[in-house]
Amino acid sequence: MRDGLRMIFDILTIFPDLFISPLNEGILRKAREEGKIRITVTDIRDFAEDRHATTDDRPFGGGEGMVMKAEPLAAAVEQTRRAGNTGRVVLLTPQGRKYSQAIARELAKEGSLVLVCGRYEGVDERFRAAYCDDEISIGDYILTGGELAAMVVIDSVSRLLPGVLGCPDSAEKDTFSRNLLKHPQYTRPRNFRGVEVPEVLLNGNHAEICSYRFVEAVRRTLERRPDLLGQERFSREEERLLRRHGLEEALQAARTGRIS
Repeated sequence: MRDGLRMIFDILTIFPDLFISPLNEGILRKAREEGKIRITVTDIRDFAEDRHATTDDRPFGGGEGMVMKAEPLAAAVEQTRRAGNTGRVVLLTPQGRKYSQAIARELAKEGSLVLVCGRYEGVDERFRAAYCDDEISIGDYILTGGELAAMVVIDSVSRLLPGVLGCPDSAEKDTFSRNLLKHPQYTRPRNFRGVEVPEVLLNGNHAEICSYRFVEAVRRTLERRPDLLGQERFSREEERLLRRHGLEEALQAARTGRIS
């Protein structure tokens, strides 16, 4: 991979125009312009074998909907291989493993990815078995296709790559960098409609600010996503802070893996 290029994404889809705006805005646009990521969108219809560019057909055995055909999908993947992308082939499907920040970090180490956007009732099983290295779902709900899921993967992976974010600490201290939600955030003005910014954030004592933010992150996680605390481990100093602030329930969750 040439200097500066951190990741290659090849997207295989029957609706390439869906990616025009999302890939040309914000952080992704800047990362592409700076050569840190390269994104190629390929229309699976270009590999169809008939004059109607057919990429789906009715399922054998009957039943609802349509199934994406194996031939054009296989040909599209083979083309990405010839073009030099030998990375993991990921099928975006509701049957895949549920996406998480940990999986985003895993994929960010790959160097290149081929993202196959499933549609309809799914893809021909023979293509899935022979060509797909991984299957990912972004949640327990159904979309009209894998294009939105592919955008989620590209965005979440790209921001983990060196040099993509303006502040390197942003990714390291995000929600889910630990099994904690991020602490509440404040900016100017100091007083918004009678509500003041917490005084601890204004005193310049970085140790106190760090402690405050940690406690508030745990408090927020306990309120909104207590399931995460069962996967978290705290240092002795952190345990001391949590006891001092009456957050023994969070400690119990971290030690037993559950909320009582």
